[in-house]
Amino acid sequence: MPSYPEDLKYTPDHEWVREGNESTVRIGITDYAAEQLGDIVFVSLPDVGDTVTAGDACGELESTKSVSDLFAPVAGTVTAVNETLDGTPELINSDPYGDGWLFEVETAEDVDLDALLDADGYADQVESAG
Repeated sequence: MPSYPEDLKYTPDHEWVREGNESTVRIGITDYAAEQLGDIVFVSLPDVGDTVTAGDACGELESTKSVSDLFAPVAGTVTAVNETLDGTPELINSDPYGDGWLFEVETAEDVDLDALLDADGYADQVESAG
């Protein structure tokens, strides 16, 4: 069974959330999601200043196989996007937990990151999805 970084929180939609400074979180997709998508060739991310709602589509990832919606794992305001992905979207495949991050959000006051999955819970979900 693959291991997932313990310092992250996960969603059933295969996004990860890394806590940052204050109430800002960094968001990306898991290596499992990147592997399922195949080679990512184009990324459409929300704009800085956009308000996102947890569970709502806020962008797209286009791979050689398909186009998939990107869902916001938490509610808040987008404060940064990974502009490097404009020219090198393949970073999502090669380094999904590092340079392949997608965007950052200043979370809304009522966001409870503990409601997301931990690494073990996410691994169990992936394994049961088979």
